[in-house]
Amino acid sequence: MSAAPGRPATWQAAFDLIATRGHERREEPFKLASGQLSHDYIDGKFAIDTGERLTVVSRAVAELAELHGIDFDAVGGLTMGADPLAHGVAMVTGKAWFSVRKEQKQRGREQWIEGTRLQPGTRVLLVDDVISTGGSTEIAFDRVTAVGAVVAGVIPMVDRGDIAAKRFAARDVPFVALVTYRDLGIEPVQDV
Repeated sequence: MSAAPGRPATWQAAFDLIATRGHERREEPFKLASGQLSHDYIDGKFAIDTGERLTVVSRAVAELAELHGIDFDAVGGLTMGADPLAHGVAMVTGKAWFSVRKEQKQRGREQWIEGTRLQPGTRVLLVDDVISTGGSTEIAFDRVTAVGAVVAGVIPMVDRGDIAAKRFAARDVPFVALVTYRDLGIEPVQDV
């Protein structure tokens, strides 16, 4: 079976993991990071909780980046959501990984970014497990561009709406989700 246009050959296996392990429909709504309520819980970290599952999804993300011409030297994003996927993509591609702290380290080098040391001109791929509005990924964007790195693209494992795509389009940054709310058949997060 060949992949749909714009989707990597490994997409179906990655989608199956996300849909069966990561998606949970709840009777009682819960609050998203954006403050909105939803009946659909997406647990991206549980979907990729073993080396085998992480490898499947990481390969799909790496192939998606290649299909969309996103060439990068390092992969990462805001801790904690981006960390497993950044490590997995780094392992399947041989690229460097990094993690953006939520608070600056208060000792040692007092840095915001851990892992590889990003330099001016380093091309980075920003990832996250689940994006609702893109706010966390924008924090990572601001931190890596502050050191001179260039954001080559953004690929979340799951995009819950259309807000993040608009945010990054406004910054002229390619944005392509591995799995969308449409793929999962859930209601999108609204721009409020």
